[in-house]
Amino acid sequence: MTSRLHLAWERLSLYLPVLLMGLLALGSWWLVRNAPRPQQPAQERPVSHEPDYYMRDFAVKSFDATGRLQSEIRGTLARHYADNDTLEIDQARMRSVNEEGRVVTARANRALSNGDGSEVQLYGNAIVTREASAPEGRAPVPRLEFQGEFLHAWVNEERVRSDQPVTLKRGADTFTADSMDYDNLEQVMQLRGRVRGTLMPAPVRR
Repeated sequence: MTSRLHLAWERLSLYLPVLLMGLLALGSWWLVRNAPRPQQPAQERPVSHEPDYYMRDFAVKSFDATGRLQSEIRGTLARHYADNDTLEIDQARMRSVNEEGRVVTARANRALSNGDGSEVQLYGNAIVTREASAPEGRAPVPRLEFQGEFLHAWVNEERVRSDQPVTLKRGADTFTADSMDYDNLEQVMQLRGRVRGTLMPAPVRR
């Protein structure tokens, strides 16, 4: 009896390492199979050119650090596009005031502005006006108005450009051209194409 038990134990001892290795392999396989899988990074959805928010009958004002009003934008409907951070405005009305108090207004059937409002494209019955001013110690600056179906304005640089026919009114004088580039800071006006002008005589001082 003792010899039989001894023989059985010897046989079991021969197969025991194999059994243990098999159990370890089975346990490892079970752990791998049931372990939580790492989350795959979420694929970024391409941003489409669709409005991400709307504003109706709105007015947006911006102020500088001293509380001075810098600009104001109004419209009946605005659509913001996140892919290029632009604002499209129906029946746009804009007004800006620089540090010297010079007032510039703009209006159009539709306007397209960049994120900070420094660049604006005006479509349909577009009018940009620089109001007359009388700087202290300098000659008065006459009223200046641009009219056209398309006007492209850079507010901070005080530039207005158009590749379409425009009408320019400076005080009582009127000019028309096929295209235009105006830089107020450099005091340079370029009229191209068929340019016509009507110059009114200055009033007689008495």
